[in-house]
Amino acid sequence: MTVLSIIRDCLDALLHPSARYDALTRARHRAFMAPRLLGSLAAFAAFPVYLVLRGAPSAIEVAAFAWLIAPILLSWFLSRTGRYEGAHVLSSLALAGLIMAVAATTGGIESFAAIWLVVVPLEASLSASRRVAAFASLLALSCAGLLILLGQFGWLPAGELGGAERGMMMAFGVASATLYAAGLAFGAESLARTSVTLLSREEERYRLLARNMSDVISRHQRNGAVQFISPAAEAMLGMPVAQLLGHGLFDRVHVADRPAYLTALSDAARGDVRSVEFRLRREPAGSERGQVDFIWVEMRCRPLEQDQHRDITAELEVVAVMRDVTDRKLSEQALDQARSAAESADAAKTRFLATMSHELRTPLNAIIGFSEMIAQEQSLMLAAHQRKEYAELINASGQHLLSVVNGILDMSKMESGNFEIASEPFAPRASLMHCCNLLALKARENGIDLITDAPQDLPLMNGDPRAFKQIVLNLVANAVKFTERGGQVTVSASASASQLTLRISDTGVGIAPDDLKRIGAPFFQCGKTYERRHEGTGLGLSIVKSLVALHLGELTVQSKLGEGTAVTVKLPLVYTPPQARPADSKIATLTPVPRHEVQDQPALVKKSA
Repeated sequence: MTVLSIIRDCLDALLHPSARYDALTRARHRAFMAPRLLGSLAAFAAFPVYLVLRGAPSAIEVAAFAWLIAPILLSWFLSRTGRYEGAHVLSSLALAGLIMAVAATTGGIESFAAIWLVVVPLEASLSASRRVAAFASLLALSCAGLLILLGQFGWLPAGELGGAERGMMMAFGVASATLYAAGLAFGAESLARTSVTLLSREEERYRLLARNMSDVISRHQRNGAVQFISPAAEAMLGMPVAQLLGHGLFDRVHVADRPAYLTALSDAARGDVRSVEFRLRREPAGSERGQVDFIWVEMRCRPLEQDQHRDITAELEVVAVMRDVTDRKLSEQALDQARSAAESADAAKTRFLATMSHELRTPLNAIIGFSEMIAQEQSLMLAAHQRKEYAELINASGQHLLSVVNGILDMSKMESGNFEIASEPFAPRASLMHCCNLLALKARENGIDLITDAPQDLPLMNGDPRAFKQIVLNLVANAVKFTERGGQVTVSASASASQLTLRISDTGVGIAPDDLKRIGAPFFQCGKTYERRHEGTGLGLSIVKSLVALHLGELTVQSKLGEGTAVTVKLPLVYTPPQARPADSKIATLTPVPRHEVQDQPALVKKSA
């Protein structure tokens, strides 16, 4: 341990508690106390030697030595109170009093001690206070003026020194004042170096924080112009910081979010604390020219200064902290989508229950009612033809109930992924004509003209013939169901090199644009348009959509309200099943078409030329 470190530790132990936690304040207090304590101790140690050499001291000499020991009291004052400026004021008064006492007895303004008045403001400059420096300067000028005034009126004692002695004392005064001023200069340089070092360390600390923080710190004017932005912006936005200064950051804010961005900065400039979320355009690494990528940013902004006495009309600057919240926004969007999906599922469940309660209750009521009538045929005296009619109605209701249950089971298998295509070669034209013949009687009863256009040279295709029939039956049945009397349903087929195209168009009521987006969803029915005028579970088009997807085909629906609907199905001529299958997948075959639908019907379909 060196002598300097011991002295520093002793000085630190004397410091006031308020000066121990700031490095620059601690250095200033130490610089004030160290020379005064050492000088006073040196004067105290030199006093016995002076007595040996000069003998009994005079009153002036005793006063001078007392003044030299007085700085110990100044150091004690600073150590106890921590009032740095007050200690410098007392030091200036003590030094000026000593100079005045010596100069008044050795020639006034012409005394060798008068030159020391220059040292008074120099010493006060170490206080880093304009008020203390101004006070010391006025004190030194006042003392000089007082010495001149006292000399003019002859109120000072006459000098007893000769010319040679006066010159030697003047040289001593100048030399001692110069040495003391040099010491003050070195002290000021040491404080300045300490200040620069501390400032550099502080800047490096804040620079380290700014470079390694993921949040972006920026300084704005009220109009949004950026005056400073931390280097973290480069990692966030993928562009140099220099391009974000001025209005560079504002130009990257999404157009729809710019009003909120400027409003938050304007409110913060008026003294409020604001938080806003907006989108910023980012330049992702390796992105192609013209590619747009936006991230969500949360910005908290507040005024840079909080001065209660500032001018109301003055414009404050704003400091803002920006954070990338894209992941949080994506999570919120995912939650919103999940909530919407849950609400849609709940609505689908409600529709399912409402639809099934109607579709199941109607045939069950018919079955129960007519079966009870047959059971009571003796009391009701039913004729044979009535019993046959009731039996046929019971059978028709049972077949309808079976078709509803089969549709639900098929849809369930498709949604669970347990439905597989049983592929085999078949003639699509024959299947198409058979399906149209099955529905021809229904179309004629409704007063609808059913037209089919199937070329004789349609090639064979490889697929599931039962699925193909189910697709055609559902689409044609829907077209017939939703076409008013006097309308027309057209079924056409064509083939290209690799696919078969079916088109079923009608002149029916059509589908509203909002409902068209939801066509194909299970149990969905266009209630606003049809108001449940037709029976059905809402599964027909959903089953068609799933069967087409299983065949790796395409389905498109075009419709206009009041003008009709056109459904186009494109199926590959050769169905190629996917190579990878789940190990635990179950093979489920198509539900056979109900018996009453596959019975041969008379060929009542008009064939176009």
